[in-house]
Amino acid sequence: MAGSRVTMGSSPAFTFVLTMGVVNLFGDMTYEGGAAMNGQFMATLGASAAIVSITAGIGEFLGYALRSVSGYIADRTGRYWLVTFIGYAINLFAVPAMALAGNWQVAALLILAERIGRALRKPTVEAMLSYTTGKHGRGWVYGVNTALDETGATLGPLIIALVLFFHSDYRTGYALLLISGLLALGSLVVARINFPVPARLEEGRTAPASELGRSYWLYMTAATCFAAGLMSYELIAYHLATAKIVAENWIPPLLAFSTGCGVIASLVLGKLYDRARLPTLLAAVFLSSLFTPLAFLGNFTAILFGMVVWGIGYATQDTLLKAVVANVLPEGKRNLAFGLFYAGYGIGWLIGSIAAGLLYEQSRFALIALAVIAQLASLPIFAIANRQEPQSR
Repeated sequence: MAGSRVTMGSSPAFTFVLTMGVVNLFGDMTYEGGAAMNGQFMATLGASAAIVSITAGIGEFLGYALRSVSGYIADRTGRYWLVTFIGYAINLFAVPAMALAGNWQVAALLILAERIGRALRKPTVEAMLSYTTGKHGRGWVYGVNTALDETGATLGPLIIALVLFFHSDYRTGYALLLISGLLALGSLVVARINFPVPARLEEGRTAPASELGRSYWLYMTAATCFAAGLMSYELIAYHLATAKIVAENWIPPLLAFSTGCGVIASLVLGKLYDRARLPTLLAAVFLSSLFTPLAFLGNFTAILFGMVVWGIGYATQDTLLKAVVANVLPEGKRNLAFGLFYAGYGIGWLIGSIAAGLLYEQSRFALIALAVIAQLASLPIFAIANRQEPQSR
C-alpha cells in the first residue's frame, strides 16, 4: 500500500492533477468567496429575490451553455491552453471588479461575466484531466481535483466572513479576492510550463467511445433534470438574510461549512464510483434531493443538515458527472463532449432557477416540490443510460 502511494505521488499524471487542483483551489477561493456575498450585496443595491435568482440562473446557464462553444473551438484549433488562460482571466477578474459596482445592474453583469469566463475554461480543463484517468481512475482523478476546488471554496467564504466581521463592508471583501485570483493565474502558468501537452500523460485508452452515442445523450438528459433541482447559493443566501434565520455575517461561514462537506464527499464519492458506479451515483442524487425541504422549511438545525446534503449535491455535479462523461468520451472530441454535456446541464439550471425565483415569493411548497421531483426524475434516466453504455469500458 505504501508503495502504491509513492507511485501515485511520483506519477507525472497525478502531479498534473494536483497542479490543476491548486489552480482551481485559488480560483474557487476567488469566485466562491464572491458567491458568499453576491445575494446579500445585490439585495443592498435594491435587487429582489426574483432578480437575484434569475441572474444566478442566467449566469449558470451561460456558464454551461457556452462550454460547447469553447469546447468546439479548442478541439478545432488545438489552442486549449490559450482558451484556458482567457477563461480564467475573465472568470477571476470579474469578482474583484464587483467592488466598483454602483447598482445591481452592474453587479448582475459582472456575475454573468464571471460565469462566462468559467464556461470558456471548464471543458478544456476537464478534457486535459481526462488523459490522466487511465492510470488513476475517473472517479479518483475528478474527486481529487474537486476536493482541491472545494477546499478553496471553503477558504474563500471564511476569509469573507472575517472581512465582514471586522469591516462589515462587501466592497472590501471583493477587492481582497484579487489576491487569490492572481495566485490562481500564477499557478496556471506553472501548469502550462511543466505540462505543455497533457495528452502525453495518457496511459491506456481514456476516450472509450467512437462517437457521442445514446448513453451520452441519456446522461445529459438526466443531468439536466438534476440541475433543475439544484439551488444556487445566491438564492439560499437571500433567503437566510431576508428571513433573518441567521445574521448576515454568518452566511459565508455556512457556505464554507457546506463546501467543506463537499471536500469529504468528493473524495469518498470518487473512490466509491470507481468501485460501484451506478449505486454511488444514484445514492448521491437521492441525498441531494433532500436539500430544498431542509433549507426552505426548516429551522437553523435543519438548515445545517441541508448544507451537508447541498455539499453532496455539488460533489455530485463536480465529481460524479465529470466521471460519467469520461465514461463515454469520444476520441478527438473530448472538449466538445464536456462542453455539450454541460450546455444541457445549463438549460436545466436556467429553468430551475427562473422557476425557483418566481415561486419563492408565491409558494415555498411549490418551489420545494419542483426541486425534489426534478432531481428524483433523473434517477431512472441515469440507470437506463448506464445500461446503454457499450460493454467494453
